[in-house]
Amino acid sequence: MTAAVAPEKPELPRSPGTSKKNGAAEAASLRSVARNYVERVRGGELGALPAVLGLIVLCVFFAALRPVFLSELNFANLLTQGAGSIAIAMGLVFVLLLGEIDLSAGYASGVCAAVLAILLTDHGWPWYGAAGAAILSGTVIGLLLGLLVAKVGIPSFVVTLAAFLGFQGIVLMLLKEGTNISIRDQTILAVANNNLSPALGWVLLAVSVGAYAAIQLRKNRNRRRRGLAPAPLTLLAVRIGGMAVLGAIAVHLLNQERSRNVIVDSLKGVPIVVPVIAVLLVAGTFLLQRTSFGLHIYAVGGNAEAARRAGINVAAIRVSAFVICSSLAAVGGIIAASRGNSVDPNTGGSNVLLLAVGAAVIGGTSLFGGRGRVVDAVLGGMVVAVIQNGMGLMGYSSGVKYAVTGSVLLVAAGVDALSRRRAVQR
Repeated sequence: MTAAVAPEKPELPRSPGTSKKNGAAEAASLRSVARNYVERVRGGELGALPAVLGLIVLCVFFAALRPVFLSELNFANLLTQGAGSIAIAMGLVFVLLLGEIDLSAGYASGVCAAVLAILLTDHGWPWYGAAGAAILSGTVIGLLLGLLVAKVGIPSFVVTLAAFLGFQGIVLMLLKEGTNISIRDQTILAVANNNLSPALGWVLLAVSVGAYAAIQLRKNRNRRRRGLAPAPLTLLAVRIGGMAVLGAIAVHLLNQERSRNVIVDSLKGVPIVVPVIAVLLVAGTFLLQRTSFGLHIYAVGGNAEAARRAGINVAAIRVSAFVICSSLAAVGGIIAASRGNSVDPNTGGSNVLLLAVGAAVIGGTSLFGGRGRVVDAVLGGMVVAVIQNGMGLMGYSSGVKYAVTGSVLLVAAGVDALSRRRAVQR
């Protein structure tokens, strides 16, 4: 006797109301996200919003007055012009998140650049050995500063001001009281002077967009597993699509020929320093947003005593932040040496520190600690670079540039103070 087989149940067509319900839920979720964002802004959590708006306004302003501002050549110059300061600013973000300051980061980058140049030129080291030694020098500098602040208890302002003065002397001694050392290693010179091939630029963009999409989707999946509301798919699509569109425009512009004489030299492609900064951005963001170390950084910056009572090693966190800061300052020194094709006593000096601190603060990192992201350094660095570049195109003197940049920094610090006060009042 054969067993009766139940007939397969025909698949019912999806009700038109189902898609409507999903669409309504998605719209409600988007409204909820928008409402929460507006509430955070009203509560004083402005984040990078002022920097983004300022960057847009400045670009429109300079483009209207000087159309050459939007040229492919100037766009590439903008990306390379502020790269060194942005790398230093990324490190300063870690220190500023603790409510500390490092006034020596500029000249620390100069010391590391001098180490790089001496090992390359006088001792014939390969580029990777010299670059590694330069970064290690920055790590040692950060360790020393961090121990003086965290273990000895000297205020960071005093320690780093003393280092600011001392490192100037060390640079002079390393460079034999003012010698200019030329960089001849082609790999080091390529960092800030050469470009990727046009095809490699598109590959880099595709990989970046794909990785960003994977991260966003994974974050959504993890939120669902923990029983939290995931981000609306429409919002994710806007984020990923926006990154893809903006990246495609940038790569297309940079892949255009920028050389004034193609017969002599071709100049096109994404500057090599761009992926270098991108790697630092991804690594720094992962460290702050995806690790317990990053959570401890924010906890110590928000309330050091509460963090200590929660079992966090506050001293170790402070030392680590200074180590990261000076190590990234070394990377900034390498980029500066590459861009200038040499190292001299002014490398890391002049206005380097001021522009780096300004980049971090203008981008949205709080001077009071506990609030900020690595991407703030990139946004703020671009604002500073746009101001310097745009005013240079308009023929303004260095004095006017400094005055305007200082004013923008003061406004950013004022916005930070007012937003923090408003957050406390709420």
